[in-house]
Amino acid sequence: MTGALDGIRVLEFASYVSGPYAAMLLGDLGAEVIKLEPPEKGDPFRDWGAGGYSPTFDSLNRNKKSVALDLKSDDGKAQALALAKGADVLVENFRSGTLDRLGLGWELLSAANPGLIYCSITGFGPTGPYRDRPGYDTVGQAMGGLLSLLTDLDDPRPMGFSFSDHLAGQSACYGILGALVARGRTGRGQLVETSLLEATVAYVAENATRYFDDGKVPERATRTHIAQVYAFTDRAGLPFIIHLSSPPKFWQGLTSVVGRKDWREDPRFAERRARIANYDELHTELAAIFGAGKRDDWLNGLLAADVPASPIHTLDEVFADPQVQHLAMRQTVPDRERGALDLVRSSVRLSDTPTEIRTTAPALGQHNDEVLGGLAGI
Repeated sequence: MTGALDGIRVLEFASYVSGPYAAMLLGDLGAEVIKLEPPEKGDPFRDWGAGGYSPTFDSLNRNKKSVALDLKSDDGKAQALALAKGADVLVENFRSGTLDRLGLGWELLSAANPGLIYCSITGFGPTGPYRDRPGYDTVGQAMGGLLSLLTDLDDPRPMGFSFSDHLAGQSACYGILGALVARGRTGRGQLVETSLLEATVAYVAENATRYFDDGKVPERATRTHIAQVYAFTDRAGLPFIIHLSSPPKFWQGLTSVVGRKDWREDPRFAERRARIANYDELHTELAAIFGAGKRDDWLNGLLAADVPASPIHTLDEVFADPQVQHLAMRQTVPDRERGALDLVRSSVRLSDTPTEIRTTAPALGQHNDEVLGGLAGI
């Protein structure tokens, strides 16, 4: 069975996370992805490990072919232009205007290839006062408001995951897929643009809309109170969470498990609005109860009562979890140099055109002969 994007050729003029992630998602769907890399060292993430590979690079560059090409040389630019003329999609995440200066910008390439879908990912957008600033993940999180919802502003800590980079990559892929559908109707390609800032601001739309509504600036605790989300540790310090949301049966189940059915009549907690207003008081009461018992016992009781609850898993626990194992999220993929590599599969399953990890990340310039061989004489 072929992938949904079988026959689509993608050129990736990108490094680090956002552009490579967008192109990788297209590759998982069956597209042929050609990653253009500087010939000296390639994508900077190659240097984060040994032998031209790192876990970060491996996680973002499966299902790709690598071509080492010097875009600053006349030959390299000519070869890149020739590849773009035969491509369906181009993904780039240079600073605004970089590819224009190299003669590989949207205006020139769209004239040469009217069906080309040209996706540009920047830090802050192609215009405006921040256009030329360096855009990196944590800057996107901070400027877009996401970090303020994830950390205590009195004791701020950066996050252990590149949210804005990945969100921009997902947004880019979403735009590219829409442009491919439109091209099927019109025959024309188009320019697709997103940025770390735009992707991040769009992602926090729930809290932004709440701010528009009441003028109060949401903070990390705001949604936890509204959604009635709680985190606790048991007597051994093992962490777990409960998400009561809105259905009354979850509250009733919780009160049964902790032996406090009287709270159903307590004016502090009886109604959802009262529980929101008295969140801290309820959390303190529950923390004392849960802290005296064992996490497994509490979770078994909560789940038996149909209350949404879960241990807070570390990654070793994630991949030992029977449901994650059932879903086959960890996949062992043959690798030409390293024998095999364990990767995390795509998050989506398509019944007729399944996603697939066909290859691990390529060696730098591994596919030069295959891809550039037909461009002789340029």
